[in-house]
Amino acid sequence: MNVEDLRTFVEVADAGGITSAARRLGIAKSIVSRRLARLEDDLGAQLLARTTRGAALTEAGSTFRDHAARVVAEIDAAKEAILPNGELRGRLRVAAPLSFGPTHIAPALAELARTHPELHVHVCYTDRFVDIVAEGYDCAVRLGHLQDSNLIARRVGPIYGRLVASPAYIAAHGAPESPDEILAHQALMQGTEAWQFMDGDTIVTIRPQGRFKADNGSALAMAAVAGIGIGYLPDGLVSRHIAAGELVPLMPRYPVRSAGMFVLRPPGQHPPRKIRVLTDTLIACFGQAADMMGAPPGDGRAPTSQQSAA
Repeated sequence: MNVEDLRTFVEVADAGGITSAARRLGIAKSIVSRRLARLEDDLGAQLLARTTRGAALTEAGSTFRDHAARVVAEIDAAKEAILPNGELRGRLRVAAPLSFGPTHIAPALAELARTHPELHVHVCYTDRFVDIVAEGYDCAVRLGHLQDSNLIARRVGPIYGRLVASPAYIAAHGAPESPDEILAHQALMQGTEAWQFMDGDTIVTIRPQGRFKADNGSALAMAAVAGIGIGYLPDGLVSRHIAAGELVPLMPRYPVRSAGMFVLRPPGQHPPRKIRVLTDTLIACFGQAADMMGAPPGDGRAPTSQQSAA
């Protein structure tokens, strides 16, 4: 029985269809179908019932899926154990934020790929919430403040943000001097998030209102420059605009609550070595790079998510 057939079946079962599994695996749908047919022939049982919406597990498929996943995991662990020291192989599928990923995270991932020429690195840059378990990712890089979940998180660096507005907005509407005054202003938002500030050692939480919303930090930064409202944005997105005089930091007595960059992975006692190496690479890049980074609003949506333990 071919291990790649088993791996393919697990991907189809988790993705809910051949097309999604092929996309995860980076192979043609015809190859996925051929592997599934070969596996069903080997077992003498139908594992999947094809439907117009994808593929559903049969009773036999549901029973076999967990066994197949354990076999694949054990084989991967065995291969990893005998690899030359430091060498990584296989595929690493990562979800990363669009606002910071291409500029800050991409160079670290490129260095990882350069250092390990047998490793296939597949990255999805998006600011939407990615369910790494349901969508078949090995891990995700997220910024902000994480909420509780069953995912495992490791902090790899600090993140800082600022409250900002354009000179034109301040001239027209004034500038808030305390968190409660934000409620009288137009806030540039991702959704219905909360903004968090520090009053000494106390965290102050505000739920602002605004008519301009976007799911991308860069878009919110440009809206702030245009004078549409006040933004609660990462240093990395606003520092050049501040230097150019296009944005002005607000409320220096109440700094934005600092956050972090995290690597999140599915639950499990021992993370694969490729995730450990990725984590170490990001720590090396960002653990001391606090001045380069900033956090999206600490809202539970920009990070959207999820940790259980570091």
